[in-house]
Amino acid sequence: MSFDIASILTNGQTGLLVPALGALGLTAAAIWFLQGRAWALLYVVLIPFLNWSFGIIPEFAVVAPGSSKTFPQGVSLHPMTMVTGMVFVIRDFVQREMGHRVLILMAIAVAWSFFYAWPVIALASGIAFAISEGVDWLLFTFTKYRLSTRILLSSALAAPVDTTVFLYGADLAKQMELGLDPGNSLHPWNWVVFVIGKMVGAVIVSAIIRRREDAGLTNPHEA
Repeated sequence: MSFDIASILTNGQTGLLVPALGALGLTAAAIWFLQGRAWALLYVVLIPFLNWSFGIIPEFAVVAPGSSKTFPQGVSLHPMTMVTGMVFVIRDFVQREMGHRVLILMAIAVAWSFFYAWPVIALASGIAFAISEGVDWLLFTFTKYRLSTRILLSSALAAPVDTTVFLYGADLAKQMELGLDPGNSLHPWNWVVFVIGKMVGAVIVSAIIRRREDAGLTNPHEA
């Protein structure tokens, strides 16, 4: 299987390789200038990648539509759902690395989503990320809880908001593009599965940080 780096960098628009490389270089320079390092770079890369994945990688049916009276619309889960939950955790580490300048990176990452992702999905995901990350940022910034608790609480508050907005956008997109009925994605059981999936990563990271705090390896009150 061939590996076309030009196609990957340009989302299949290889004629835009030069301007895309220039824009990527400016993005990397901006991250460095804003004093972001490894966590910041991962954060900016991960958001467009996830938005791209929701338009390209299909969901798999946990329960097929019509196969159960309890779940008449079925229940689906996207393979990247748990990775999406990790974005909230990574954002917390980025804020520790570079402070409130993380908000600038959030805007840059959402902007890149419109280049790499299907526009309707990018819009839904972009709005969802902006709202949920804002909630996450407010809690992480203004509470005095220990680090491991802040990571868990901020993710717990952000994941439901993100899921609601994204599933609404995905539901609308499928109505527009595929002619599906309303409620194809945004319904209670699907919502619950998505939120649980997103919280798995946050719980794991929070538990690891809590053990490091208890062992004296991490400052529990670090910003």
